[in-house]
This record gives sequence, C-alpha cells and structure tokens, in this order.
Amino acid sequence: MRSYFAVLLVVLGSSLCAFSQTADELVNKNIEARGGMDKIKAIKTICVTGKQVSPGGFTFLITQENMRPNLVRTTFSLQGMTGVQAYDGTNAWQIRPFGGRKDPQLLGEDDMRDLLIDSDFDGPLVDYKAKGNTVEYLGHDTVDGDDALRLKVTLKDGDIIYYYLDPDAFLVIREERQEFIRGLVREETGQIGFY
Repeated sequence: MRSYFAVLLVVLGSSLCAFSQTADELVNKNIEARGGMDKIKAIKTICVTGKQVSPGGFTFLITQENMRPNLVRTTFSLQGMTGVQAYDGTNAWQIRPFGGRKDPQLLGEDDMRDLLIDSDFDGPLVDYKAKGNTVEYLGHDTVDGDDALRLKVTLKDGDIIYYYLDPDAFLVIREERQEFIRGLVREETGQIGFY
C-alpha cells in the first residue's frame, strides 16, 4: 500500500510540474532546442523545400527562401509551371501562371498576410514581446496520437498561431493559423518538422 501511495505521489507531482510550466519557459526551451538565441540570430538565410498534396491529388513542389531581416520568396511548381510569391520588406507580389498570369502582380494587404508571417525570419516566438505578440500556454494536447504542448501566439495584428511543441524536444511539430480578414476567419494547419 505504501509503494502504491509513493508511486501516486510521483505521478501527481510530475503532472503538476508539467502543468506549472509557463509560456515563457516553453518559449525559452524552444529557443534552446533550436540552438539558443546566439545561433538563431547568426543565421542569415534559410531555404526549406518540400511537397504538398492538394485536395485534388496534385503534388506541388514548394521552396521557401528567407533572408534577414524580413525578405521571403516562395516558389511552387506543378506540371512544369512555377508560381512565385515574394515580400521584399515593403511590397508583396506574385506570379500565378496556373491562371494564365505570367506577369508579376502586387498583392493587397489581405492577400499578403501569410507572407508577412513567413517573413518574420526568426518566427513569432523569438523576441515575441518586442514584436508586440503575446503567448499563452494552453496545456497538453495530442498530435497524431502523441502528446504535445499547445501554445497560443496572438500576433500584433490580431491573427493567431497555435504551436504544438514536442514535450521532450520542445520543437514545433504542428502549426495552426487563424487569420482575421474583413470579419472572416481563414484557417490553415500544417505539419512542421524543423523548428
């Protein structure tokens, strides 16, 4: 009976420790898991490539290139055509050959929201207070049946990003975005594996 009680205390104690984590502690653990602030700030360019399958079954090849301080270019290729979206720190533009438009077109404020989030070179968690973002720890959740720690990041403009952190590595394993555009909510979910 005594050993059962001791095991119960250990389990409850570790559960309470898990719940007593704060958003700041989790953000700091994520930054450390990514190599620490000095190493993050030393990076000048990033290139990420991958594939995305559309609901119609088409596979897009995607490349996103970032350069400090806030430049981003995303290319997506399908059946020999390549579309581009880019942000130069001031303006955003796109080339969409899939709809027959091969010339660059400027994007409006609503259309460039994803690019603005992607142009944050270090991501919304690094120096989040200085950027005007707020972070809340929402507790445990599951991602594909595995335990995850859920953070809610409210960006300066009111958009929300939910990050799901691996509870052991403290790296982001899933991201969900909610963008508020003219009273409507646009939601996106993506599996992440690199930050």
